[in-house]
Amino acid sequence: MGFALSACNGDDGESAAKETPAASASAPASSEPSSESPTDDSGDGGNGGEAPAGDVTAPGTKLKVGDRAVVPFRYTSDKKGTIAVTVTAIEKGAESDMAAFGDKAKGMTPYFIKMKVENVGGTDLSYASLKLDGVLEGGAGTGVILMGDIPGKCDRETAPRDFTTKGASYETCSLAATKTTPVTGAEFDEGDTYSDSPVVWAN
Repeated sequence: MGFALSACNGDDGESAAKETPAASASAPASSEPSSESPTDDSGDGGNGGEAPAGDVTAPGTKLKVGDRAVVPFRYTSDKKGTIAVTVTAIEKGAESDMAAFGDKAKGMTPYFIKMKVENVGGTDLSYASLKLDGVLEGGAGTGVILMGDIPGKCDRETAPRDFTTKGASYETCSLAATKTTPVTGAEFDEGDTYSDSPVVWAN
């Protein structure tokens, strides 16, 4: 069974959560803009475009936390290029951290996938947003789709305005959660090339 949970971090403290059909658990996650992003994303997980020439990390590559992967990235029809992703940590949170996500998050343990993102191709990727999915011990997906972050512990940042040149970088965090097996890895599965054979980082 898949879940889609969203948290509202506004002053009213209210949050929303909904359960999605089971089919959503097997669907590849898309890179969607956060609510703060000024850019609307008209595409979804099936659009990666052609892999750029050069030292691109092959689909299915297994990496360790701290390793760097170079992958093609497409955020919208006019924002695409090549990025490098380094997963710097996968940290376990506390069940209480999930309070903002409401009753459907009860019993879930959050994990914070922290990463550094670099602009390798030098194209305009300003305000783009990247999300990595959690991988359970044993290699399965979590089946939980989280929309939001946990301020101060896992802040999902969009690329800055000047993320337009080769070598530009920023740090962000993807939130994963599970009720059962621990999250021990993270995966990049965006675009046709990686949807069936993601790049995986593991502790």
